[in-house]
Amino acid sequence: MNRKILIITALLGAFTVSLGALGAHAFKELMSDSELANYKTAVFYQFMHIIAILITTNFKQLSNKIKSIIAYLFLTGILFFSGSIYLISLHLVNAKSIWFITPLGGLLFISGWLVLGWGFTKANK
Repeated sequence: MNRKILIITALLGAFTVSLGALGAHAFKELMSDSELANYKTAVFYQFMHIIAILITTNFKQLSNKIKSIIAYLFLTGILFFSGSIYLISLHLVNAKSIWFITPLGGLLFISGWLVLGWGFTKANK
């Protein structure tokens, strides 16, 4: 597996914990309940896909190429899905200006899961 992907994933994991702590403490007073719920969703999806990358890298049945494709799909999905929700929740951008980014991130997540399933169908038995 690509060492760079693992390093980025580990750093992103630490960053995700920090974002979660900020949401639970610092942003509590700055956001509405709805915005905070959206922010927490972004943190949750980010963390779950970081864990998925780390688990996927340990599947010996999958080729390194498939593992890399999955990791890049999940990492890009995090950037688009969670990143856009952070920007919107913190009022750094108008939701109408990037409305298409969040669902695109969701499609990248779905694509990563589908590639994982496809990889298992092609895996050595």
